[in-house]
Amino acid sequence: MPDADYFSAADDVSALAVIEGGGPARAGLDVVFLKDVDPVDAIAGLEAVMTGCSYEEAGARPRVGQLLSSAEVDSPFVLAVSDTLSDALVSVSAEDAVRAAEAWAASGSAAGLDAATATGVVEALVGLARRARAAELRLYCWWTL
Repeated sequence: MPDADYFSAADDVSALAVIEGGGPARAGLDVVFLKDVDPVDAIAGLEAVMTGCSYEEAGARPRVGQLLSSAEVDSPFVLAVSDTLSDALVSVSAEDAVRAAEAWAASGSAAGLDAATATGVVEALVGLARRARAAELRLYCWWTL
């Protein structure tokens, strides 16, 4: 089961530095630990639900699941989370976050997450995004297979 640890960092260079440091938690960064929340497919699905676009449109946006680390390495990877999703997470109300999580779970892009679990994931990502925005940071994913 892959780990998908979402974290905040100042920029792409800082995010990539977690590879040498053994991960974002060891580097002392703000981290949300998730299992099996794919930083490409699932997160594009969440972005689609939260922004009212299609999955294809969300997947084509800049930085959605963009691989920042070397594709030549088996694991771990560092991927970007789009600014569009970060903006949506920061601005969503508690009620709309629950509705988005339910729609995300129903869409099938949340890889087997039920509505309750998806709600917990969205709430954790909302908190991370808000803390990152307050500190002028961006969101990333540390993905290990």
